[in-house]
Amino acid sequence: MAITKAKKKEILEKLDKGLQTAETLVFVNFHGLPVGETTAFRKKLREAGVSYYVAKKTLVKRALGALGIKGTQPALEGELGLAWSKDPIASAKGVYEFAKLHKEKIALVGGVFQGVYMSKEEIIGLAVIPSREVLLGQFVGMLNESIAKVVRVVDMKAKQMEGSPATA
Repeated sequence: MAITKAKKKEILEKLDKGLQTAETLVFVNFHGLPVGETTAFRKKLREAGVSYYVAKKTLVKRALGALGIKGTQPALEGELGLAWSKDPIASAKGVYEFAKLHKEKIALVGGVFQGVYMSKEEIIGLAVIPSREVLLGQFVGMLNESIAKVVRVVDMKAKQMEGSPATA
């Protein structure tokens, strides 16, 4: 179905506005995703602070060309959706988690991270990074474990010193 020039201009303005503030952009190939699942997908992304938009590939390419992104653009085949956010991993993680449940209907195609095109594998690598809270928890756990080891060693040395005869 043909789109009027005014509608194309409106779509380009929306894409430009969203993509200029985005830290990460994910290209999503969706095919055969029922309306109910699409609604659930959009809701899940929105809750994570991720914007999702479906547009014609020619308009997407024009919007991306205006941003001056470096690298080689991945092949954008099939139906194309864009997910973007200011959070560096939220859009990739949101799409990846949903794609795990709907493998045959939705897939990551590639994306843009900090102004550079990324392949599907690189975006998936970004998506599997644990959240900030999980990473902080792991860091605190490692610190706590290290401190506990030092305390055990000092305690063991103190007990050894108590048990050994004093030298004059």
